Amino acid sequence: MVKKTKLRLGELLVQAGLISEEQLNEALEKKDSSQKLGDYLTEQNLITDVQVAELLEEQLGYPHIRLHNYPFDQTLLKLIPKEYVQEKNIVPLKREKNKLFLAISDPLDYFTLNDVRLMTGFEVEPVIVVKDEIRQAILTLYEQEDFTEELEEQFREEAVHDLTMEEASSPIVKILNQLFQQAVVQKASDIHIDPQEMKVLIRLRIDGALRTEQTFSKGVQASMITRVKILAGLDITEQKIPQDGRIKMKIEGRKVDFRVSTLPTIFGEKVVIRVLDTAATSNNLEELGFSEKNYEKFIKMIEEPFGIVLLTGPTGSGKTSTMYAALTRLNDESINIITVEDPVEYQLDGINQIQVNPKVDLTFANGLRAILRQDPDIIMLGEIRDQETANMAVRASITGHLVLSTLHTNDSIGAIDRLKNIGVEQFLIGSSINGVVAQRLVRTVCRECVRVVEPTVREKAIFNRYNIEIDSIKRGAGCPSCNQTGYRGRTAIHEVLYIDDEIREAILNEKTSVEIEQLAREKGFTYLFEDGLHKVKQGLTTTEEVFRVAQE
Repeated sequence: MVKKTKLRLGELLVQAGLISEEQLNEALEKKDSSQKLGDYLTEQNLITDVQVAELLEEQLGYPHIRLHNYPFDQTLLKLIPKEYVQEKNIVPLKREKNKLFLAISDPLDYFTLNDVRLMTGFEVEPVIVVKDEIRQAILTLYEQEDFTEELEEQFREEAVHDLTMEEASSPIVKILNQLFQQAVVQKASDIHIDPQEMKVLIRLRIDGALRTEQTFSKGVQASMITRVKILAGLDITEQKIPQDGRIKMKIEGRKVDFRVSTLPTIFGEKVVIRVLDTAATSNNLEELGFSEKNYEKFIKMIEEPFGIVLLTGPTGSGKTSTMYAALTRLNDESINIITVEDPVEYQLDGINQIQVNPKVDLTFANGLRAILRQDPDIIMLGEIRDQETANMAVRASITGHLVLSTLHTNDSIGAIDRLKNIGVEQFLIGSSINGVVAQRLVRTVCRECVRVVEPTVREKAIFNRYNIEIDSIKRGAGCPSCNQTGYRGRTAIHEVLYIDDEIREAILNEKTSVEIEQLAREKGFTYLFEDGLHKVKQGLTTTEEVFRVAQE
């Protein structure tokens, strides 16, 4: 096959107008020396994997295909060692006489192509496929096998203690290893093992939505849950009370933590496993979806020498991730940062983290009391739940400490009333709070199948109410990359209430939340719903997503 050019990828991208010369130079300067340019640019959302694939197809003449429903030749799978396939992210597709067609994301990776030629003895023809599709194909072809019958047979008469064995041949070990790997590859936030009356469902929460992945017969339930409990260090004989534990595993070459929670139900113990993949979580505040105006306000409130910064929102709205990103920004060897969490989700270097333990009376309040004797500069409280914790946090902030914490309220202004209802004096609230951030997560439009459409009459009316001009919006048509949902990934929408002198005085003078809201609006305060509409205008999400998480 005649190749049309020998230009480098960066030059091809600039020529095609996908990135500018400045963006290319900045990427070459900032990326890690071991990281490929294309990977860095897709991470920074400057280009998509499909754009790179289509460009390479056009410029180099290699075919670009999608692997959704591709008829793989199973006889070729043993030609290349599984470990090498996983390391290089390649998959053999088909064979024609002495030619082997190989799925690869970078057809210019001549070292890998040459290695495959030497391993197999075939002439290797690269076929361009985006990375995530290859990873999913590897998972399906090399990792996922149906062990259900073998599993049921093996554990029908097997004693529970035998489940502690780490034998690779054990079907339960294989099934759970597959499940953990699948969750990491598909960027799931949670794994649910749901016992039903006649079966067991395995569900993954991906981009905030639950999806059933596998169904097992009821006979597998006990052995599967027992194995998880053993891995998490839980009591396998106790099935009537909830338990919490943790599993650490190495997946895809990196360490991943899994937080395990069991709950007794009428059909057996339900297990939810939170996937804590630090590599997939950004600790950079600039990447958390703040608008420019809201970002400036948030930085201002966390860089105050003392006071309370509160994050509000329901469970799963990304509050903890935002707090960790703030701590990462503030972390410095000259500052003593201590956290009290329930549980500790991610371990941060250089920060002292305490796990709440009610069994030994280590509560948020008691932990905070002990922290104050440890000469802290910044304190992070996982949650303010009661009057004692709230009053101690307020007093800690007044005595020269910066306190970051979360509170369950629907919006930012509601946090003031919530503290009052818990039992904190109004004058303490007014003199201690730096600001409140309300946050929700919305799914982002899949960049691989995005299309521009005209807004509906209803959408135009909504945007008009907020004086936002809108001519077109973006929606995902559905493709293999997003599992036909039209969404891939998530971003945050925010409502940031910065407490300046005027708003502080209004709180101290016991003004109502409506009056405080009006005052904040005069100063440019943006509602959660409104911030969501701006994200729709930018083409990041859809109005349906904004309505799903926020009230107008």
